Amino acid sequence: MRIAPRTTLTTLAVAALTAVSLQTPAAADAEPAAGPDPIVLVHGWNSSGSTWDTMADRFTADGWPATHLDQWTYNTSQSNVTTASQLAEEIDRVLAATGATKVDVITHSMGGLSSRYYTKNLGGDAQVDAWISLGGPNHGTDTANLCGDTSCAEMRPGSTFLNTLNSGDETPGVSRYATWWSPCDSIINPDSSVALTGATNTETACLSHGELRTDATVYSQVKAFVG
Repeated sequence: MRIAPRTTLTTLAVAALTAVSLQTPAAADAEPAAGPDPIVLVHGWNSSGSTWDTMADRFTADGWPATHLDQWTYNTSQSNVTTASQLAEEIDRVLAATGATKVDVITHSMGGLSSRYYTKNLGGDAQVDAWISLGGPNHGTDTANLCGDTSCAEMRPGSTFLNTLNSGDETPGVSRYATWWSPCDSIINPDSSVALTGATNTETACLSHGELRTDATVYSQVKAFVG
């Protein structure tokens, strides 16, 4: 058997080590594919985070980690301004816990108002990638005359809160905005209250107010928007 000269072996060894060293930085620099933004789900008046169970289960089935689905609960009788401040703290908590830089915010009904206040007045537009309103009383609803909480007064058409919230740009900052509204929603009157200038506004099939959270078609559209 012919044995290669020492100099040849040395040359081969150096070449092999050089090849490894050239590959190592590339491997070290490789980063895992970024996952989806965490989603903060904000319920409406007289409700709780559990109202999102159906939608959260669907997101889980479609690959969102449980740590990235926050079914937040808050006191719905208080002013939406107070809720907005608490939402800011909750989003900071979610970002810290997940290591993400932005969240997606999906809201139902009155939940759209505090979250819009957050994006417009509390710097939230820098932390929210996609904002979604399902049946939100963005320009008020007559049914808010039937309840007496501070938050209810703010939902009435022409309230000081809504006039201020809707003044100027309705979809400020770098966030992406979308709304869904149903012609059969008896809670939001008029139906036109939901749509926002500058947002992607979608009319659904004949759905009740609550079905906006659970309808499979609406979910698919919402998932495509946040995705």
